[in-house]
Amino acid sequence: MPLRDDIQAYLDKDPAARFAWQVVLLYPGFQALLVHRLAHWLHLKGLFFLPHFLAYLVRIITSIEIHPAAKIGRRLVIDHGVGVVIGETATVGNDVIMYQGVVLGGTGKDRGKRHPDIEDGVFLSAGCKILGPVRVGKNAKVGAGAVVLKDVPPGCTAIGVPARILDRGEK
Repeated sequence: MPLRDDIQAYLDKDPAARFAWQVVLLYPGFQALLVHRLAHWLHLKGLFFLPHFLAYLVRIITSIEIHPAAKIGRRLVIDHGVGVVIGETATVGNDVIMYQGVVLGGTGKDRGKRHPDIEDGVFLSAGCKILGPVRVGKNAKVGAGAVVLKDVPPGCTAIGVPARILDRGEK
């Protein structure tokens, strides 16, 4: 069941999470994700005002903004989520971890697909910005404060401003 999977992801990946009710009641990342799943479903049904209103309320309460049209996979963990923004055409795969201040945003100059695609198993460190229709490959990592403007290959790490790519063997 997806809800149980999402709760279990927090219990598995966040050492501070000790029991399910703690995650449900006290983790804003989980709460934002839970409401997003409802808003996304409503958005897919052709309703537009209510999903945006729900996203607005969640943003006020949690400081996490997820557009109702964004596609999010299973077991996403948003840890210390203040300032997280996930744009309209963004996709987030399964088993992704993101920390506070992560932005999956547009550059302001594209139409259509204008937000990033984050593949399975990606780790997004605090304050990183992934901008435009770029892809962050499976099991890649993005360092704290990095600004990613180009694709990150699977299994690689992106660091710096603008981000440069480290391959698996580079330090």
